[in-house]
Amino acid sequence: MTSIDRRSLLRAGVAGGVLGVLPAGPVLAGWSAQRPVLTHGVQTGDATADTAVVWARADRPSRMWVEVSRRPDLRGARRVRGPVLTPETDFTGKVHLRGLPAGEKLHYRVRAESLDRAGLLSEPLDGSFSTAPVRRQDISFVWTGDVVGQGWGIDPAYGGLALFESMRRRRPDFLLHSGDTVYADGPLVPAVPLPDGRIWRNLVTPEKSKVAETLGEYRGQYAYNLLDDAYKAFAAEVPQVNQWDDHEVVNNWYPGEILDDARYTEKRVDVLAARAHRAYHEWVPTPQRSGPVHRKISYGPLLDVFVLDMRTFKDSNDGNTYADPYRGLLGAEQREWLIRGLRTSRATWKVIANDLPLGVVVPDGPAAQEGVAQGDPGAPLGRELEFARVLRAAHRAGVTGIVLLTADVHYTAAHHYDPARAAVQDFTPFWEFVSGPAHAGAFGPNALDGTFGPEAVFVNAPPVANTSPADGFQHFGEVRIDGRTGALRVDLRDRDGVSLWSTTLPKPRNN
Repeated sequence: MTSIDRRSLLRAGVAGGVLGVLPAGPVLAGWSAQRPVLTHGVQTGDATADTAVVWARADRPSRMWVEVSRRPDLRGARRVRGPVLTPETDFTGKVHLRGLPAGEKLHYRVRAESLDRAGLLSEPLDGSFSTAPVRRQDISFVWTGDVVGQGWGIDPAYGGLALFESMRRRRPDFLLHSGDTVYADGPLVPAVPLPDGRIWRNLVTPEKSKVAETLGEYRGQYAYNLLDDAYKAFAAEVPQVNQWDDHEVVNNWYPGEILDDARYTEKRVDVLAARAHRAYHEWVPTPQRSGPVHRKISYGPLLDVFVLDMRTFKDSNDGNTYADPYRGLLGAEQREWLIRGLRTSRATWKVIANDLPLGVVVPDGPAAQEGVAQGDPGAPLGRELEFARVLRAAHRAGVTGIVLLTADVHYTAAHHYDPARAAVQDFTPFWEFVSGPAHAGAFGPNALDGTFGPEAVFVNAPPVANTSPADGFQHFGEVRIDGRTGALRVDLRDRDGVSLWSTTLPKPRNN
């Protein structure tokens, strides 16, 4: 990952900088076949007030170059010399831009340069992204999860991954991807009969024809999604904030698990997870090279986003009825990081991106639990103890403006949590909004656990399980924060972008 320094950016008068000079020589006859090709579009991620990650992939060893400008025509753009793209990273690479101007829309162009002939460049790919503000201004973003799940892949006859085009048209500042960015455990077959006699015809690649086990097969999950034009167009224009859930590895996984699944020759989940995590960090525009994904991203005085990692430190799925407060989904370090971050945040709104919902019961077989909720309205037990501790600490510190955003359960819903309805009273009322799937089988609704007093204010779920994307029930959510009033509006939208339900939360009184 290549960085650029602020001083060179300021000299350029733009959010860019120079670590090298982009060669500009003519393409000679006979060399055109040696020209690198950028194979899967371009992406950006974690666009903070002064940094962003730019991602690309080439078809051969080559040097990545990025140009960045305030202008759409990239006139006067500064050129950034990026990494060499090699087989070690599946020819993917990232450039970490620093010293960017806050709260602005920026434009970029990516090329790959041949290592055999200086100046022999790929065709350019362009994109744009917005940096986070440092002052009060309007903020808008979308969130969703669950892409290409339950055997529903790319079928151009049904619009491909059309929800991403609907999100792009909303012109959000960023996407919060709530996990299940791929379904590594969900093979595709060429044709799937629909209940009304129609046929869903999947685009199928070798890597998507079986469960992923090898590093190459995990890489192929991300490559597959980027074959879709709507997905690529969205990724080029909207920076992402990504987290992972279970299907990036295998359904409902946890560290130390040994699979009982005949489809897998490798039964050790820790081995599969290591390969999956490497592919994730290679193919997703995250700022990390490896490891956990929890982090906080600030969007000025109105918004802090706390991105949780509810997989890396997860305890085993069991009855979830233990009384040990040191077990859970977050691990001690991340739990204390979240409590400390909520206490010290001065943002009006504190969005917690939880890839597993809080009060929705998510079973893992007949006796075990996959999520937080244990399925009992009584006092908190199991993983509920962990979140009771977080909510209690925030409440006693006077923290307001907490909103939870999640996906995972393949329907959309608005849940309000209130201690007046709960088995525990030591927390401040808050909302949790659920949205998904982006492109997968639709399910639900699931039962709610009464421990934290959730009320399902709105639910949109299919009449039968595993409803196909052809029949709707694909969802994303949109958040808009008014820079003047500080109010936060949530719209739960369908695949076409139609708002199914909305609410506006006023600015908390003590903010």
